[in-house]
Amino acid sequence: MSNQRTSAIRTLPAQTIGYTLRDSRYLNITNRCTLRCEFCPKFNGMWAVQDYQLRLDHDPTLAEIIAAAGNPEDYREIVFCGLGEPTLRLYTLLDAATRLRHRAKRIRMNTDGLANLVYGRDVTPDMEGLIDALSVSLNAQDAETYNLHCRPKLPGAYEAMLDFVKCAREFVPEITLTAIDGLPGVDMAACEKIAQRLRVGFRRRVLDVVG
Repeated sequence: MSNQRTSAIRTLPAQTIGYTLRDSRYLNITNRCTLRCEFCPKFNGMWAVQDYQLRLDHDPTLAEIIAAAGNPEDYREIVFCGLGEPTLRLYTLLDAATRLRHRAKRIRMNTDGLANLVYGRDVTPDMEGLIDALSVSLNAQDAETYNLHCRPKLPGAYEAMLDFVKCAREFVPEITLTAIDGLPGVDMAACEKIAQRLRVGFRRRVLDVVG
């Protein structure tokens, strides 16, 4: 191996598993996802969120995730997020939440809401007592617009996401649907009405503002 190549490898940045935004500690546990959203930075070659490089060279182990959480009591909340879908590592995520539960003030998960579809069962009871809040990517007022922008890998994704929210209400105290203002054809008022109908919160996000 040439000295130049060796030097390049040595200077590669370490992957970022834990990162802090405002007073929340985020845990980046996978880059894999059930969606291929056209607006996701990674599909445009950008892997940074607020100067944190989030491209992973492997899915972090449970020990690495716990270490990356640092001192949970120092933060307002612990958030499972990153540039991937955290529920694709559901069992590792739940193990991590169990270990952090007694030290964290609040544990939140950002999700596309497709875990039930992926696992072929209702996984929301597994979150009871571990996950305090869910931010679920609604992203559109109907399946056609959702499919256009989110490009799901699994059929029936939009309906499955809405069903996930209905199930999760029984086990997770706080649920918020999010949609991105600026995507063509997305009706923010209609998205908010869906949240109201499901009796959960709603948050407007802004296109190209990540983190």
